Amino acid sequence: MQFLIFLSLDQPIFAKQMNKVPKLLHIDTTSEIALIGLSIQDQIIAQVTNQASQQHASFVQTSIESICKEHSFDLNQLDGIVVTLGPGSYTGMRVGLASAKGIAYALDKPLIGLSSLALIAKAANKKIDQSGSNYSLFSMIDARRMEIFGAIYDANEQALTEEQAIVLDIPYLTALAKKGTIYCAGSGASKIAQLIEDEQIQILDSQYSVVEMLEMAMIKWEKQDFEDLAYVGPTYIKDVYTIPSKQSK
Repeated sequence: MQFLIFLSLDQPIFAKQMNKVPKLLHIDTTSEIALIGLSIQDQIIAQVTNQASQQHASFVQTSIESICKEHSFDLNQLDGIVVTLGPGSYTGMRVGLASAKGIAYALDKPLIGLSSLALIAKAANKKIDQSGSNYSLFSMIDARRMEIFGAIYDANEQALTEEQAIVLDIPYLTALAKKGTIYCAGSGASKIAQLIEDEQIQILDSQYSVVEMLEMAMIKWEKQDFEDLAYVGPTYIKDVYTIPSKQSK
C-alpha cells in the first residue's frame, strides 16, 4: 500500500503523547463524498474530497501521499488517526477503516473512531438558531427504498436513541412531530417530504466536513477514548445481504 513509504520502525509509544495538542490524520469514506484531512495544533492544514464513490479506495492512499508531500509532512509525525466508522456504505466503511487501522498499527498510534450520524447532527446544529430553542436533531443516512440508518440527538448533540435501521412511514413521522420541533439532516432526509408536511419537521441541507471530524476527535482525544485495533469494526447496523448461490439450494 502506498502509505508504507512514510513508515519507519523508530516510533515513540503513543501513550506518552497524550498531553500535547495532537497532529491528526482524518479519513472518512462512509458516504458518496470521501474526506481526507490533516490537522495540526487544533487547525486543519489540508483537506481533500472525492465524489466518485467507486474510487474511494485509491483516493485514500493517493490523497494521503499528496498531502504529506505538499506540506512536507511525514506520517511518523502523527499523534493519532481519526476515522469514521459508519453507518454508511458497506464498501466505503471497510475501505476507510482498513486504511486507518493499517496506518495506526504500523505507526503504533491511537485510533479515534467517529459516528457518521453524530457528525451529521453536529454539522446540522450549526445551521440552527439555538437561542431559547428546544428541538431535536434527526440524522438520517439513505439505506434505499424508504429505509434509513438514523439516530436522534438533543440540542446539545447528545444521543437520545441508538443508531438503528428505520423504515419511514406516516405514523412514525407523525409521532415524532408530536414531540416538538425536529430537524432532519443527511442523505435520507429528502424522503421525509415524500411522506408528510408538518411545521414541526424541518429539513436541513447540511454536510459535515473535516471541521466536524476534528471537533469530535478532540473531545475523544482529551478523554483518551481510543478504539481497540484488534476488535474495532465498521458500524454496519444491518447484516450485508448477499444473493444465495444456486449451489446452496
